[in-house]
Amino acid sequence: MNQPVLTTASPLRAALCNMLLAAVITTAAFGAAPAAPSVAPTADETVTFNRDIAPIIFQNCSSCHRPGEVAPFSLLTYDDVRKRAKTVAQVVGERLMPPWKADPAVGKFHDVRRLSDDQIRRVSTWASTGTPEGRAADLPAPPKFTSEWALGEPDLIIQPSEAFLVEAEGRDVYRAFVIPTGFTQDRHVSAVDFRPGNRSVVHHVIAYLDTTGQARKLAAASSGSSYATGGGIGFIGAEWLEGWAPGKTPRHLPARHGKLIPAGADFVLQVHYHKTGKPERDQTRVGLYFAKEPIDHRVLVSRVNSRGLQIPAGETNHIARGTLPVPGNATILEIFPHMHLLGRSMTVTATLPDGREIGMVRIPDWDYNWQRGYAYEQPLQLPRGSRIDLVASFDNSAQNPRNPNHPPKLVRWGEQTTDEMCIAFLSYTTDTPPTRGGGLGAGASAAAKIWQNLSPALRAELLRRFDKNGNGTLDGDERADALRYWQSLRRDAGK
Repeated sequence: MNQPVLTTASPLRAALCNMLLAAVITTAAFGAAPAAPSVAPTADETVTFNRDIAPIIFQNCSSCHRPGEVAPFSLLTYDDVRKRAKTVAQVVGERLMPPWKADPAVGKFHDVRRLSDDQIRRVSTWASTGTPEGRAADLPAPPKFTSEWALGEPDLIIQPSEAFLVEAEGRDVYRAFVIPTGFTQDRHVSAVDFRPGNRSVVHHVIAYLDTTGQARKLAAASSGSSYATGGGIGFIGAEWLEGWAPGKTPRHLPARHGKLIPAGADFVLQVHYHKTGKPERDQTRVGLYFAKEPIDHRVLVSRVNSRGLQIPAGETNHIARGTLPVPGNATILEIFPHMHLLGRSMTVTATLPDGREIGMVRIPDWDYNWQRGYAYEQPLQLPRGSRIDLVASFDNSAQNPRNPNHPPKLVRWGEQTTDEMCIAFLSYTTDTPPTRGGGLGAGASAAAKIWQNLSPALRAELLRRFDKNGNGTLDGDERADALRYWQSLRRDAGK
């Protein structure tokens, strides 16, 4: 039986990409030397590459537009940019690049990838006036990249034991790869990064943590190290660690914040593959960055989504809504909107107990190809009794060029690319000891109250299932696992 591979960081070949767009994601150069500031030319000065354009390109484009990265061409030199000056000016002018989709008027986020009107004007002027190079002395130092990983070499890289074969045609494939951690003690990570091995087929990746052993059993009944799923990972009890979709870039959590990887847990990498018309192979890798200092705040993940999503054929502006109560004080660190091809816009708003509203994020022109998390410059403090509301619109008409169905048909919630979703994932902490079963903002006191209200017979059954250390009681995360399992059974039963 092939065993999954758990490797330490080492130089690995850059991912090969087959992108359909001529211009693709451009993000800031992580690990690169900062570009020299650009000085605005006076009205009678010529806009030059070295003085005016290079700082914009180096700071916003070169991290992906370089050899071995996601973009199909390099933008590291004058000649690189000059050859594509008209294309660069067009996609910048239309704000297709850089692909920052959030409305700048709603929320203040880290790592904003949005050019100013003045920067766009400079690029357009330079492209239309002969692309002059300018004085060599004005050229800033090009960015230096120390690693294929955006945050530098990970502390640990996990990957399946071998490449997975994606067949040429047919329905999308969901494969769950099971990788034992071998950790003998709890560990916390401050960041998680993903390197899809073949971006032409990888739609998204979600890393789960399984402490129940169920993923191993499913894998053993299949190929031994992975198994097919119809969406999700096929069982209840695993915990979300981190996810990736096109356009997402990683960043470290704030100081003394971390996501828990319990001792003895298995990684379960759920990879969603869509097919290209020819056989493809993929071996996606995940990089872990361990927290380097004691953890005061454990980061959890929740979501607000639209239940019972159904988008009738022909509707140009179908509205979907979702609501999430905040039963305990919570601090929101990051929000990650997610829809598929029919999505047109999404707005997420928090309403405080006193009635005040806070805009959390607004995506006015949704693009399935560019999805990312938005990390708040100042984390949002939501007191107990707040509410989070989501409103999204979908276009299921024949006029929507992204509609995968011709003619349009009724589209429901589902895992296929041609199905739809409507979710905003939330990374958060609480000011009470966190539980995995209490939901957004619910702390230890809420979990204890829920536990006491269970029947003695149910508590005994949960004790039998989740008392991993055999001490006759459920401690901390054991009780949290048990409560989350029980609550998931209630949701499945519609209670």
